[in-house]
Amino acid sequence: MPLDVTYKLQVPHKPGQLQKVAAVIADHKGLIGDIVTIHLGRELTDREITVEVRDPQHGAELAASLSGLEGVRLVWHHDRAFLRHEGGKLRTEAVTPVRTPQEMRDVYTPGVARVCSAIAENPQLAAKFTSIGRTVAICTNGSRVLGLGDIGPVASMPVMEGKAVFYSQFAGISAVPVLVDTKDVDEFVETVVRIAPSFGGIHLEDISAPECFEIERRLIERLGVPVMHDDVHGTAVVSVAAVLTVCRALGRDLGEVTVGQLGLGAAGYGIAALVAEAGAAAVVAFDPNEDSHGRAREAGIEVTTMDDVFARADIVVATTGRPGLITPSMVRPGQAILALTNPIAEIDPDAALAAGAGFAADGRSVNNVIGYPGIFRGALLAGADRITSGMKLAAARAISELTEGDDLVPDALEAAVHTRVAEAVHAAALEEGHARPDQAPSGL
Repeated sequence: MPLDVTYKLQVPHKPGQLQKVAAVIADHKGLIGDIVTIHLGRELTDREITVEVRDPQHGAELAASLSGLEGVRLVWHHDRAFLRHEGGKLRTEAVTPVRTPQEMRDVYTPGVARVCSAIAENPQLAAKFTSIGRTVAICTNGSRVLGLGDIGPVASMPVMEGKAVFYSQFAGISAVPVLVDTKDVDEFVETVVRIAPSFGGIHLEDISAPECFEIERRLIERLGVPVMHDDVHGTAVVSVAAVLTVCRALGRDLGEVTVGQLGLGAAGYGIAALVAEAGAAAVVAFDPNEDSHGRAREAGIEVTTMDDVFARADIVVATTGRPGLITPSMVRPGQAILALTNPIAEIDPDAALAAGAGFAADGRSVNNVIGYPGIFRGALLAGADRITSGMKLAAARAISELTEGDDLVPDALEAAVHTRVAEAVHAAALEEGHARPDQAPSGL
């Protein structure tokens, strides 16, 4: 699996020295990323150079060669992901600091008692006077994490922290990872129901199918707050946005297009079901697991063979978890291929394009980070009691409309994208009658 390794180097402050380092990296077929100058001295310059390498052994071989350069000192080299995770990625901070005795009286005793009493008399005031309405629980049991499978709740924590970082940065939402150490559906649901009063929304993450569908259904029934399994619906929103973008580039309406779906697990089912609701002419799908077929057919998805999917579909979306599943010979000229399995896709986009695909992308381009922060922000701002298909489709259309040039979706780091998604979801909640203004939070 490719990884990014950062090398801290001391290099003579002379012309051509950085070029010499870059040449060694190129000889090893490394791909240079960030170059950061840490210290610029009269004799030596300290730089941290990040390089994408094939695997740890490749990274160590490059380190040995860099150490052998005359005048160059390799101070250290580390897997960049571990550097960024050291100490975790989250912490809890007060909205405003407490600096005086009066401020202490305001936020704690005796002032806090008056606020507690007011909420006890009118629970709806919690949306205004506590953080509940702008806080989301990210709940997982770690039973299906990215492309890693069942690694358990504790090992999934870095993913949950990452999700929380994006909530904070892109939507101004406080998100709290909640690790639920059970694979039993009843126990999982009861656990989340018990902790739900602390949160304005429930984000389900990295839970295996088919349990994830039942867990989400039960929680939606029992809780009066937005509940969404991001692997199902967040991925679906961004993928449908990509499909809409492809249709626009082809000059075709979605109602004229057949969409093929490979894999009907959590993400695949969500994509196929949402694109069907969006109005695709037809949605055809393949999955060898017959347990997934009934659920798909209920959503208006035709289950067929993989060969038939490629023969009929104008756009093929793959979420199978099987790297290399799609061979170049399967691709029809002009067909759009979205191979979304991470970290290694069903087919490399370049290989799909070389085989004649009109469009091709992998999971690095179609990322659910573009969707879920704005979806939950819009739902919370509306005080919504749920997240509906209409709200998800509004988010998908907003994402597609913001896409420019040859991209399939906009840059996830663009703050305006998340703002627009939130506005679209908020408007859809109002239009559908799911908004509750008295439950909308203050300070979001």
